[in-house]
Amino acid sequence: MNFLVVDDNRLLNRFLVTYLRSKGHACSSLTDGSKVESWLDLNKCDAVILDIGMPKIDGLSLISIIRAHYADLPIIIFTGLGYDEEMMQAARYAGANGYVSKGLGPSEIYSALMRVLNNPATASN
Repeated sequence: MNFLVVDDNRLLNRFLVTYLRSKGHACSSLTDGSKVESWLDLNKCDAVILDIGMPKIDGLSLISIIRAHYADLPIIIFTGLGYDEEMMQAARYAGANGYVSKGLGPSEIYSALMRVLNNPATASN
């Protein structure tokens, strides 16, 4: 699979990209959400892993922008906010396929991502 990781926290972004590559996946990253739409216009990916809280454009707004042009592209929220039920519902309403906490360990994050991708209509972790 080919992932796009979008997170303004450079350390977490690099960690996730490195981990996904170690699992055999192609992976690109952006630290600025305002560049996602133009990146997607020029590149193909199988899923976007997206932080909610970013400067310039927040993750919820970005989900709507992605959905307007790439209706079927899986979007997985990757957030340090924990399991905030209100935020999870807002992300789902905006069009996210799943929700994964940054507080999980690497193997749990990976398992959660794979569950979302294998069943995008119902998965949250």
